[in-house]
Amino acid sequence: MPENATEVTAAGIARLAGVGRAAVSNWRRRHADFPQPVGGTAASPSFALADVEQWLRDQGKLAEVPLRERVWQEVAGHPAGAAQALVHTGCALLLVRDRPTAWLELTAASDERMADALPLAVDHVLTARLGPDAPSGTPGHGRSTPPGAVRTPRTADSAAPVSTTPGSTTFDSITHGSIVPGSTASGSTAPGPAVVHPANSPVAGGVHRARAVRTPTAQALLPSVPLLRAAAQLAAGIGAGQTFEFLLGRHLDANPRQFTLTPPHLAELMADLAEPPKDAGRPAPDRPLRSVLDPAAGTGALLRAVAGPAALYAQEADAGLAALTALRLALGADGTHSSPPSLAVRTGDTLRADAFARLATDTVLCHPPFNDRNWGHDELAYDPRWEYGFPARVESELAWVQHALARLRDGGTAVLLMPPAAASRRSGRRIRADLLRRGALRAVIALPAGAAPPYGIPLHLWVLRRPTPGVRPGPDLLLADTAGLVASAGEAGGKTAGGKAAGGKAAGGKAAGGGRDRLDWPVVRAAVLDAWRDRADLPGVSRVVPVVELLDDDVDLAPARYLPRPTPGGDACGLGEVRERLAETLRLTTRLTPPPAAPAVPAHRPRTTVGELARGGALSLYTGNAAPGGQGPVLTEHDVLTGAAPAGTPSPDPVTDAAGTPLTDPAGTPLTGPETQGAAPDDPVVLEPGDVVVPVLGGGTVVRVVGEREAGAALGRNLQLLRPDPAALDPWFLAGFLRGTANNRQASSYASTAARLDARRLHLPRMPLAEQRRYGERFRELAAFEEALRTAERLGGVLVQGMYDGLTDGTVTPA
Repeated sequence: MPENATEVTAAGIARLAGVGRAAVSNWRRRHADFPQPVGGTAASPSFALADVEQWLRDQGKLAEVPLRERVWQEVAGHPAGAAQALVHTGCALLLVRDRPTAWLELTAASDERMADALPLAVDHVLTARLGPDAPSGTPGHGRSTPPGAVRTPRTADSAAPVSTTPGSTTFDSITHGSIVPGSTASGSTAPGPAVVHPANSPVAGGVHRARAVRTPTAQALLPSVPLLRAAAQLAAGIGAGQTFEFLLGRHLDANPRQFTLTPPHLAELMADLAEPPKDAGRPAPDRPLRSVLDPAAGTGALLRAVAGPAALYAQEADAGLAALTALRLALGADGTHSSPPSLAVRTGDTLRADAFARLATDTVLCHPPFNDRNWGHDELAYDPRWEYGFPARVESELAWVQHALARLRDGGTAVLLMPPAAASRRSGRRIRADLLRRGALRAVIALPAGAAPPYGIPLHLWVLRRPTPGVRPGPDLLLADTAGLVASAGEAGGKTAGGKAAGGKAAGGKAAGGGRDRLDWPVVRAAVLDAWRDRADLPGVSRVVPVVELLDDDVDLAPARYLPRPTPGGDACGLGEVRERLAETLRLTTRLTPPPAAPAVPAHRPRTTVGELARGGALSLYTGNAAPGGQGPVLTEHDVLTGAAPAGTPSPDPVTDAAGTPLTDPAGTPLTGPETQGAAPDDPVVLEPGDVVVPVLGGGTVVRVVGEREAGAALGRNLQLLRPDPAALDPWFLAGFLRGTANNRQASSYASTAARLDARRLHLPRMPLAEQRRYGERFRELAAFEEALRTAERLGGVLVQGMYDGLTDGTVTPA
């Protein structure tokens, strides 16, 4: 195998061939000519990508590797690691988009000459988009900007272009290596710095003065040249921005524990909360360029959600992540976002070494790290940013709040994602009180659990505004709580077995309680924005509380304390409606109660297994891979266990070009929003009526037959789907026998904490189709009875709790 050749794991082979990992394991055992491992470990070996592709073609299991998969495997198997490969790819894609002629001429050379020429060409586009590469600890290029000012930068479009015509001085100098990065060839003008900002002035030691993306060397780029050529080919079909989004999304998905992500819907909501009022009195060209800072940028999701032209500033402590974020923001997402007119991304610990110490922005968006005890408490005791009080060691979030206020201009807005403890911990009550007295804190909004990691906690949004000298501070605070709103939207949802709606939401709506897989973002977004813009009292959702009522000994700002959840069922009239629905459901349950069981001698029938039926063509087996939040509804494991309708959100709007034509990938698949395209999941399994769905985990006896209301949804993770041939198997007969307790036990493997069901090992009796249908009809009746019991339990719980609450708060009187 050639040195530095791309390697691929078993999971990558499965993705290439469109099969499960178990199939790859079987190939390794059964085929002596399967490629031998060339790296990795005994538990997770890696194989040469070229050898694997050839073997798959020889076996007829692969016609051609999809281009996006080939590019991703090149990234994943890069000798310098996937993160470094993404940086090289992002630099090349920036060159492809901004200097396409130069890129074409560079690719005409050999790999070695192309690697030699790339650093200078890349440095030109990086300088145009991200500013000059000033050494760490040295003054930046250009004059420093006065405190609080933001100078409109020179963009790549305004910079003089680099001559890229064959035979020109610039191109010949680049390809022959006679010009080192940073020099200017005769007859050409190098682009000026993309941004001149206060961070270029001398600041405290420890700040990374250089831009986040350093110009890679020719030696470092040489192993990446095949990857860069392939990435450019993919970009020709879907755009440079979408190509980088796809690769970065795969990288983030492959390393979920290394990154704390801000979901795109939440990022858009935070950006909308910070949107300044429309300046109707001035034409758009005369409005000043809006500036937005994210001091804990992470993957750049918050800045990508900013609408309209804006100068973007970001700082991230992790150098590798800062480089990826800078390239992501510079590339934008073709068709949905354009590159910002001004962009500066710096690396460093924001609280200890602020790269933008003299910057005053219009907006700060921040998802800070939570519960960080090592935020700099001892070193920063006398920092001037603590205008509202010195944060305790356990109050790192309040340190970020004051940092955000310190980086705002007078009247500027900051939106921070906060843990709920920050609103009520006693150690932070003095700072919270001062924020209220001076009018800096304008709203605390409680989100439902599942809005962002950690998904089990209902996080808060704090909206702050820097006080303007001479202006009287606001006398009140907006408190909003959307957790109850989401729960009530799905309360008693679904349908009864009789087909009538059993609750306040139509079939197909969200189940009660929301959660990561079931959060109805349109409902949450509308409620939060309406409460913020109107600053009105909405029962159970929002309340404008005078500051004087909040300044007690605790200064507890948790919205739930001032916004008790509404009584289940509403007022007395609402409870009456719940009672009527419960009575109707109980009558239905009585009608559906199974007749007395007739004793019989156990029958000894010939049996078969699901695996044998699958091999004989009587049914097909599929494994779910879809996750909620993508395109269309998804049937999740939670839905199957609780009998709820499929979760999910509507498909994002398609990405279009300037003419409004939808863009597609090389396979013809329409491209959608930027964040949803990141993972680029495999094609999901779409449910059809008559499918039988079985959970993989749990060891229970839960099986679901797909009906009309679930048809069209995607099959979620941790679910197995059995699709019977109607001419050979009745779906209700199949589902009924799969629910047998003994059947499940013998088909499950048990670990220390959970059981895993292998559907192929489940047993079925051999019966004629007519006999199957007789059993299937009885199983269908049992399923309807079970659904009626579930609905009665749900309605009964609502009625009981509503009566308790009504009697205790006085809205209901004893009869």
